[in-house]
Amino acid sequence: MTRIQVRSFAVSADGFGAGPDQSLEAPLGIGGLALHEWVFPTRTFRRMHLGSDGTTGVDDDYARRSFENVGAWILGRNMFGPVRGPWPDESWKGWWGDEPPYRVPVFVLTHHARASFAMKGGTEFHFVTGGVDEALASARAAAAGRNVRVGGGVATVRQFLQAGHVDDLHLVISPVVLGRGEALFTGIDLGALGLRVVEHATTERALHLVLRRDGARAS
Repeated sequence: MTRIQVRSFAVSADGFGAGPDQSLEAPLGIGGLALHEWVFPTRTFRRMHLGSDGTTGVDDDYARRSFENVGAWILGRNMFGPVRGPWPDESWKGWWGDEPPYRVPVFVLTHHARASFAMKGGTEFHFVTGGVDEALASARAAAAGRNVRVGGGVATVRQFLQAGHVDDLHLVISPVVLGRGEALFTGIDLGALGLRVVEHATTERALHLVLRRDGARAS
């Protein structure tokens, strides 16, 4: 059964999922890179992005699990790239080079239509102009029984939470304070959405919390 999941989503100790003033030079906003210090040394990250080995243990276990049984992704446009407004051309193909890490269909939320395209390794980018529900329907179909992972950014995760679509939420609380940026939970009542903490673990670099909707089975 397809489940809608947010996995390995890092937030600061004061609740920000990205820093302020995102740009081509600072795609995660000012200070936002520090949110992800937990994953950079891991074997999963280094093998995927650097072709080298890395650390094992709890942080790596969560990073590895975040890619398991994922049949499709959903991203907000800001997560795909820094271009705003109508697409000036189709030269921008993401932050990840010729072979993105997704390896499955990825549905990008946008207000501006763009043709789909395929990348090395099996990643296919599709651009959805009809909103969250259209993206979710397309991703479910593409996932073919596997799970759909909502990858971010903050605004996209908030939309899926507010719509009650998220079955599993894995948060990584990083020991940094950003002070300002994109707040993840402002105005959102996780308890009212039926999300409860079912798992937690602490490492030197992060606190991992897994929340699941009431009555939902683990995947």
